[in-house]
Amino acid sequence: MGDVAMLVPILVKLIKSNPQVKITLLTQGHFTPIFSSFSNITIVEADVKGKHKGFLGLYRLYRELKLLNVNHIADVHNVLRSNILKLFFKINGTPFVQIDKGRKEKAALTRATNKVFRQLKTTHQRYADVFEKLGFKMNLNKVELLENNELSSSIKIITGEKKQHWIGIAPFAAHEGKMYPLELMKEVISALVKDKKQKVLLFGGGKSEVDKLINIESRFDGEVVNCAGKLSFQEELNLISNLDVMLSMDSGNGHLAANYGVPVITLWGVTHPYAGFAPFGQPIENALLADRENYPLIPTSIYGNKVPEGYDNVIKTILPDDVVQKILEVIK
Repeated sequence: MGDVAMLVPILVKLIKSNPQVKITLLTQGHFTPIFSSFSNITIVEADVKGKHKGFLGLYRLYRELKLLNVNHIADVHNVLRSNILKLFFKINGTPFVQIDKGRKEKAALTRATNKVFRQLKTTHQRYADVFEKLGFKMNLNKVELLENNELSSSIKIITGEKKQHWIGIAPFAAHEGKMYPLELMKEVISALVKDKKQKVLLFGGGKSEVDKLINIESRFDGEVVNCAGKLSFQEELNLISNLDVMLSMDSGNGHLAANYGVPVITLWGVTHPYAGFAPFGQPIENALLADRENYPLIPTSIYGNKVPEGYDNVIKTILPDDVVQKILEVIK
């Protein structure tokens, strides 16, 4: 989801700079709400588990796309499925540009020996480069982000009226190496709601995560609200757009919030912003990093799925007090 969400500011810039361009976006159906703010984008859903599954399914998808008479194709995914589609469109003669994911420099950044520790090109810029190669001007220094959405009555039933600062917290990530321990996160939450000037809204997905968030909510008296499992994805986006700050791991919720210009504070364990996956437009000071002096192999991987021996708890080197201080600093 994070990779998909990171496309939003690029499309905003593309449309603002080239209002005459008609855009058809190919994505999986459950990601559609991410692009609901765009009135001039047509969504085509890729049913990769159904009619578009496998080689024949992709050929069926190609034939459907061909009927749309597109003039350019921007592949910002560059995976096996899009490579197969590229072969079909190559026969058709349609210009097709793929993202350069920078695999070699990412391998150098994450290897254990002879590590090349430097800031790589951001994923947002890599996306923009695809459109540049297709002939569109893309300057990411000035991007108008999405506007916040109105809160429906169904959302307010869960959150209440906004009378305090709203702090979103998304404590989960795809891999353990990127997650802040829940016991430490509870310390952060406790400090934030102590004076009742802030309300904490919890985000997550899946039964296991929801159960854990319900448990956290139950420890506090109304100043902590679990939103997971209660709202549609579109409603979650509407709520996120109204936050005063989002605390996120190196994960998708941080990117969703950044698309609305919400200040995002990210916690980084075995991954690092140098790989290019920091939320769009956020100052580097909002990225709280694990201690590389004592754990020099960081980043150990791009996605946080590789945790060397002794690196299980590197994210604990980010102290709860520092997280709280940064959140209150951003709010003020």
